[in-house]
Amino acid sequence: MKRTRPLWILFIVSIVCVMLVGCGTKEPAWDAFEGALNEKSFPVPKDASSPDRTTTNVAMDYVRYSLPGLKEKDGVAEPYLEAIKAWGWEEQQDDDSGSSRVFEKDGLTVHLTIHDDYFIVMIPKEKKT
Repeated sequence: MKRTRPLWILFIVSIVCVMLVGCGTKEPAWDAFEGALNEKSFPVPKDASSPDRTTTNVAMDYVRYSLPGLKEKDGVAEPYLEAIKAWGWEEQQDDDSGSSRVFEKDGLTVHLTIHDDYFIVMIPKEKKT
């Protein structure tokens, strides 16, 4: 009986290790995109999820997307920038502004900000005169 106890402990430790490795934060995938909730012509990664569309801000129509593994210090990933440009958007700032970028297409402006594990797509609302 004492001889089988170490086998059970080893078995349990192995299962716990497998579970911990499987639950770790993974790198975001940048291979599939769909239109943003607030602007269908602006791409967002298909892996990103948004519980709801926020429209209570009087100046901006914005949507917060959850994307585990995203890091603010890394800024906008190069494959994401390439997809944005491939969808016809042009960056409005020539310098590397890190985690916050502005894009324009057909007179429409989109602000993209990257944070740890989420990003925000913001569109300025037209001012009513």
